[in-house]
Amino acid sequence: MASEMNCDNLGVMPRKVLDKLIEQAEGSLRLVEALGVRELSREAVEPGYRRKSELLRKLQEEIGDCQRCQLSQSRKLVVFGEGDPESEVFLVGEAPGESEDETGRPFVGAAGRILTDIIERGMKLKRSRVFIANVVKCRPPKNRDPEPSEVDACRGFLEKQLKIVNPRVIIALGKIATQCLLKTTESITHLRGMWSEFLGIPVMPTYHPAYLLHNPSGKRELWSDIKKVLALLAEERK
Repeated sequence: MASEMNCDNLGVMPRKVLDKLIEQAEGSLRLVEALGVRELSREAVEPGYRRKSELLRKLQEEIGDCQRCQLSQSRKLVVFGEGDPESEVFLVGEAPGESEDETGRPFVGAAGRILTDIIERGMKLKRSRVFIANVVKCRPPKNRDPEPSEVDACRGFLEKQLKIVNPRVIIALGKIATQCLLKTTESITHLRGMWSEFLGIPVMPTYHPAYLLHNPSGKRELWSDIKKVLALLAEERK
């Protein structure tokens, strides 16, 4: 049975209190196992997680086999997004690429491997504990930038995803995601690293991971932006 514990304050907790908590937890685990339960899903024990998961499922059903713009004529799969419905961090990219179109999952190609490293090695989070989605849910032909009409056709679905998850922070990856969320034509080089807001949620624009494939020197600036996100999350937890 998997379980997680916030260990930030264990160092200052009296030993007798800590031992008592451990004893109680072990007793609860033995009772659950005696009842034949070997694993508890988060949906079974977290009402908020269950509610948000259901809302996301309904939204995915609403999108369905989307025919709302011309991208439906060339794409293979709709890439809805994935992750923890209760995540503090919501990462927004621009559009699926070839690997994503094949699998139906966001950020699984070369840029996805960089993003996973940012999340897991840099932010010290499991990729499964953040939420990842794109501005548009279908791959543009030859990976071109989404056209304004395509962004407009999908914008409402991204907004609904953000309202359901209600993260503490949004990380906008690249020009298209940043311009969509902030409704601006400013370049990503001008906007990155500066806090903005969308739906009342702080937004940190930064480079798209694909940019780093051709411009590895941008890693330092991207990491600077991510550190600002981590600082915000740490401050809100106090």
